[in-house]
Amino acid sequence: MAPRSRGELAAAMARKGVEEPVVEQVLDRLTEVGLVDDVAYADMLVRSRQETRGLARRALLHELRTKGVEDDVARGAVADVSDEDERAGAERVVERKMRATRGLDEQVRLRRLAGVLARKGYPPGVAYAVVREALDAERDG
Repeated sequence: MAPRSRGELAAAMARKGVEEPVVEQVLDRLTEVGLVDDVAYADMLVRSRQETRGLARRALLHELRTKGVEDDVARGAVADVSDEDERAGAERVVERKMRATRGLDEQVRLRRLAGVLARKGYPPGVAYAVVREALDAERDG
């Protein structure tokens, strides 16, 4: 079983019909013995999603919230992602997607690649800058 946040576990127990006081008691005990740790979970998820999916801070924050991680914990985990890390993630995503757009008009490639980055949560300025640099580098050599 993959690691889960306290919110995900509470939702799963609620779906199974477990009473709210029992849910809280079980989760408090699991937290007490270290089996549920939202801070460690959030840090792990941020590292993993940034490396494997190339998600930006905005998308990471959204995913943590949907997984039931408290807002302050989510913001703390995402704060560890530097601007340089985020830009490097965008560059990796564009590098992987460049091959799929070869042979298309440059403006079409620009829009498609920027769209990929936008869906991964990158701000428009970063997305267009990274895509333009990649296209220029490809054209130049």
